[in-house]
Amino acid sequence: MMLTAGIDIGGKNIKVLLLDGRNIIARKVAEGGFQQTEVAENLIEEAAKSAKIKKKQIERIGVTGSGMKYAPPHDAEITEIGAAAKGGSFYMPSACTVIDSGAEDSRGIRVENGLAKDFVTNDKCAAGAGAFTESMARAIEVSLDDFGKISLTSTDSVPINAQCAVFAESEVVSLINSKTAKEDIAKAVNDALAERVVAMVKRIGVKKDILIVGGLARNVGYVDGLKRGFGTEVFVADEPEYIGALGAALAASEK
Repeated sequence: MMLTAGIDIGGKNIKVLLLDGRNIIARKVAEGGFQQTEVAENLIEEAAKSAKIKKKQIERIGVTGSGMKYAPPHDAEITEIGAAAKGGSFYMPSACTVIDSGAEDSRGIRVENGLAKDFVTNDKCAAGAGAFTESMARAIEVSLDDFGKISLTSTDSVPINAQCAVFAESEVVSLINSKTAKEDIAKAVNDALAERVVAMVKRIGVKKDILIVGGLARNVGYVDGLKRGFGTEVFVADEPEYIGALGAALAASEK
């Protein structure tokens, strides 16, 4: 049994996960800010303390994420696509399609035997990412958690037609000024985001089972939009924002 750590340095948060063989023994997360290396090192210390082990007992460290170059000393590197595929397959071996939606972008990955066979990403457009929903939640003055929940209580369909986050935000401002209910605005935003991701993922072919990972998977309104868009059940990973870190830890153990 090998004790490994996975570090996922994302656009907003840094996630650290400790893996003892096939058992997850600790998870920690914090905003990266301008001191990503220091934050990552501190998170490893905190994770080790949480797991009641010493940092020196960690045998290998794997890293992934858009800020991977700022990671502390490590033994293995894996792309975000590879980490999502590997972590998603470990969590749910039957997953053939993994959708990774984070703060910066969303990705659709076709997975076979734990490896990414094909993928597509919308990293050129913020309208398919978690940061977009955060800004929209602030605009209608609700928490990010409530943004997803209230969208499920919407009673009216309000389309958002813009394909760009900047113009979509202008549409939301117009809806606010016209006194459109917050629930309906939240649903419109989540549905617009889900529609873009569904269309994107269909370009590589959708195979069951579909697993949703990444921080945006905590938005129940977005997940509901994906379910309706694909016309089938979708599964959400437990602690979905840590799947990338899990994939990095697995990559370290396999090195």
